[in-house]
Amino acid sequence: MRRLALLLGLLALHQTHCFEFVVEGEWETETSLEKQHGRFKRAILTSEEQEDFEAIRGDDITVKSYKVESRITSRFCHTTVKSSVVNSGPNAQSIGFNVQIPKRAFITNFTMNVNGIMFVGSVKEKTVARNLYAQARARGKAAGLVRANSQDMETFKTEVHVPPGSKIEFELHYQEMMQRKLGFYEHSLYLQPGRLVPQFQVDVYIYEPNGIASVETPNTLGEHFSGMAKLTSSKDKAHVVFKPSLQQQRKCENCTTSAIDGIFTVKYDVLRDSNAGELHVSDGHFVHFFAPANLSPLPKNIVFVIDVSGSMWGVKMKQTVEAMQTILDDLTLDDYFSIVDFNHNVRCWSEELVPGSTIQVAEAKKYIQNIKPNGGTNINEALMRAVQMLVKASNQGMIDPRSVSMIMLVSDGDPTVGEIKLSAIQKNVKKVMREEFSLFSLGIGFDVDYDFLERIAMENRGVAQRIYTSHDASDQIRRFYSQVSSPLLRKITVQFPEDSVSDVTQNHFDKYFSGSELVVAGKVLPSESTTLNSFTTAFADRLDLSLQTEADYLELDAALAQQQHAFTGFARQMWAYITVNQLLAERSLAPTAGKKRKITQRILTLAVEHQFVTPLTALLVESEEAKERLLADSPRDPKQGCCAVENDPHFIIHLPKNNMDVCFNIDSEPGHILNLVSDPGAGVVVNGQLVGSKRVEEKEKVNTYFGTISVFYQPDGIRVSVTTDRIDLTDGRNNHSFTWGATADITQDRVKVSIVKDSKVMVTVDDKITVMVLLHRVWKKHPTHVDFLGLYIPNNNQYSSQAHGLIGQFGQEPEVRVFNLHQGADPLKKEATMEVKGNKLVVTRGWQKDYRRDKKRGSDVFCWFIHNSGKGFIDGHYANYIVPRLDSFLPLPL
Repeated sequence: MRRLALLLGLLALHQTHCFEFVVEGEWETETSLEKQHGRFKRAILTSEEQEDFEAIRGDDITVKSYKVESRITSRFCHTTVKSSVVNSGPNAQSIGFNVQIPKRAFITNFTMNVNGIMFVGSVKEKTVARNLYAQARARGKAAGLVRANSQDMETFKTEVHVPPGSKIEFELHYQEMMQRKLGFYEHSLYLQPGRLVPQFQVDVYIYEPNGIASVETPNTLGEHFSGMAKLTSSKDKAHVVFKPSLQQQRKCENCTTSAIDGIFTVKYDVLRDSNAGELHVSDGHFVHFFAPANLSPLPKNIVFVIDVSGSMWGVKMKQTVEAMQTILDDLTLDDYFSIVDFNHNVRCWSEELVPGSTIQVAEAKKYIQNIKPNGGTNINEALMRAVQMLVKASNQGMIDPRSVSMIMLVSDGDPTVGEIKLSAIQKNVKKVMREEFSLFSLGIGFDVDYDFLERIAMENRGVAQRIYTSHDASDQIRRFYSQVSSPLLRKITVQFPEDSVSDVTQNHFDKYFSGSELVVAGKVLPSESTTLNSFTTAFADRLDLSLQTEADYLELDAALAQQQHAFTGFARQMWAYITVNQLLAERSLAPTAGKKRKITQRILTLAVEHQFVTPLTALLVESEEAKERLLADSPRDPKQGCCAVENDPHFIIHLPKNNMDVCFNIDSEPGHILNLVSDPGAGVVVNGQLVGSKRVEEKEKVNTYFGTISVFYQPDGIRVSVTTDRIDLTDGRNNHSFTWGATADITQDRVKVSIVKDSKVMVTVDDKITVMVLLHRVWKKHPTHVDFLGLYIPNNNQYSSQAHGLIGQFGQEPEVRVFNLHQGADPLKKEATMEVKGNKLVVTRGWQKDYRRDKKRGSDVFCWFIHNSGKGFIDGHYANYIVPRLDSFLPLPL
C-alpha cells in the first residue's frame, strides 16, 4: 500500500498553543499522481525548529522566489504569501512551507501547485469536511483537512515530500482588520526565509479614502537593512516595497546565510476631518470608524491587583515591579488608586482609594519594591477586595460620576487557595462588579489559565493580554497600561436611521481610550436615499456629545474601481470579520448549551460564506479535478491534553508548555502495583496493578497491562477500584460493586463515579481531579492478549504542590529542550537529544495510540520516546514507584 498525507498546521508563537495536523490517506497502487509529484509526508515541529524558524525548509533545494503582498483598504488587510521551490537534490525529500501570521488573522485559502497538479482550498463546516474526507478515504483516495481550534493561530505549517527535480509553488492567503493602538495602525509581516532567495520582495499597498496622515517603516529588521524599504505616498495612497538583492540579503559579503530574520513593520494613521468619525459605504455594507481626539482625559479610579505568590519569584516579580514604577508615575491628582497584593493571603497597601499625588505615588512605589513573593494564589478574595474598594468609594461619593473605574489584575498562575474553581470565581466577580467598573487581566507566562483571564475580563467590560516572560516583559505591561490609561469617553452609542441598516455589529461601548478606535459595521438596506447617516452620542469630561456624519452610497465604490491595488470587497469582509470575532467571544460566555448552539450555527454560516478558517470550520484542499483530497487534522487543544497509559504499559506524558508529548514504557512484572499519582496535599492516590499476557513459549517475554486501576481519596476514606470485570466503590465499611453492563452515575461524599456501559469509567474527586479508565476487550480465545485498562488523566487536574508519581510529577512541568535532530538507525524514526532535569537523553521520534475518541482503531500521537523505562525523564528509577497496596501513597523523597 502506498501512502499519501499532507500536514497543515497552526502554532501559536512563544509556545502558547501548538497544533499539528496529520492524517494519512492510502493508495492501493502507485498512481500517475505519485509518479508526477511524489508523496505528501507527515511532519513534526520540534522545539529546535521552533527556535530556528524557517519559511522554507529542506536540504538541496532551490528557492526561486518568496513574495509577500498586502493590500490594506480602509483598515482591512488581505495578505498573500507565495513561494516557488525546486528540489534540486539527487533524492526525494520533504520540503516545508511555514508562514507566521498575526494571531488576529483568519486564513482564507491555501493553494499548492506540485509539478503542474493544482491543489485548491475551500473553507467548509468541519463535519462536512470530515465527511468528504471519509468518502475520499473509503474510495481509496488521498484526503486532507486543515482547521483551527484556537483563536491564537499564529503559524501555518505544511510539508510535501517530492522526487528530485520537482517544482512546487505554495500560496497562502489571510485577512485581518488593522487595530489602532497608541495612535497608529501597525502591519507586521514575519520574514524569516532561512536562506538566500534570488527573487525576494515585499509589497504593502495602503488605500485610505479620507487620506493618510502619516506612514513610516521602522527599521525593525536591523541596521543591515537600514533605508532599504522604499516608500511612495500621496494624499490617500501609499506603497512600501522591500526588495533586497541576493547580495544585500547576505549576512556578510561572502556569507551564504540570509540576514533577513525578523518582523517587517509598516505603521500609519489616517486623516480625520472631525470627531464625528468616518463612514464608509461599499458593496452593500458600511463601516463606521470612530476615533475622536483633542478631548480632555477622564479621571481614573484604579485598583492594581498584583499576584505575589511563590511562582512570581525572580524575573517575573522584578519586571512587574519595574513596570509598576512607570505606571504609578503616570497617575495624576485627578486619579484615585490603591494596590492589592495577594498570595494565600490578601493585603491592601491602602484600604481606601487615595489621590495620585507625588507623596502617595512615592509611598506606593516603595511598597511595591519591598514585596517578597511566596505562598499560594488566592485570586478570588483579591478581586473581591478590589471590587469592594471601588464600591465603597462610590458609595461615599469619592468617585466622580464621569470618571472611569477599573481593576488591573496581574497574575501568573491558577488559583490554589480559597475558591479555586474558575467558573465560581468568574460568577463571584460578575455578581459584585458594577456596570461602571471594568476588569483588565494580564496573564504572565504560560502557567496561567489565559482563557479564564480572558473570559473574566470580557464579561466585565475589559480585555486581557498575555505577557510573555522575555527580557521586555516590563515593557509589555507598560504598553498595555498605556492603551487604557487615558480614557476620553464613556457610554458611546452609534446609531443609524430606522430601516436604513441591518445586521449591525456591537454599537454600544462602555469606554473609549485615547489612541484607539471604535468600529461598527453592518449591511445597508435598499433605500431611495443616496446617503447613509450615523449618529454618535457619548459622555466626555464635563461634556455631553451628539455627533453626526454621512456617506454617499456610491462614491467609495466608484473610487475603488479606479484603484489598482485596492481590496474591493473590504467592507463585506470586514463586517464578517468583526461579526465572527464577536460571536466567538459570545460563544465562550454562553450561559446555556442551547444559546451556545445557536451562536455556533451563526459562526459556521458566516465563516463558510466568507471563507474564514475559524475554530469551527476547516480548509479542505483538493486537486482541481477533485480526484485527490488532502487531510490534515488537529489533535486536542494542549490546554485539554491528557497524560495517558495504554497497552504494555506505554506512558504518554503531554507537556502543554513545551507543546509536545513524551513517551516511555515501564518494563515491570505482572502483579506489581505502580504509583501513578500520589498527592498527599490533595489526599488523592492513583495506582495501577499489572497483569501479564498469555505466555506462548517459555522463552518469550510476557507483556504487561493494567488489570486494575485504583483511585483512593484519603479524607473521605473512599476507594474506587476498576478492573476488567467490575467497578467497586468502598468507604471502609461498605462495598458497592457495579458491572460494566450498564451505564450509571454514583456520588458518595466528594467522589463521583460515571460508568459508560462497556466503555469507560470517569472518577472525579472533589471537583478537582479527574481520572478516566478505558476498557479494552480482546477476543476471548486470543493466543496472547488479555482484557486490559487504559488510563487518561487531564493536564488541568488541580494537584497540590506535593503531587508526585509516574504521572503526578508532571503536574509541575519540567523544562525540556529537544535539539540535534538527525536520522536514526531506523530510517522511519528520527533521533534527537533531549535536555531535561539536568540530563541529556537520546530520544526517538515515534507513535503511540490514544483511544479516547476511537476505542477500536485509536488515533496516533506523535511523541519523543524515552528509552530504558523513562530513565532520566522520570525522577529516580521506575522501581521506586512500585508500592505494596492499591491505596498506598508514594514514599517521599524518592
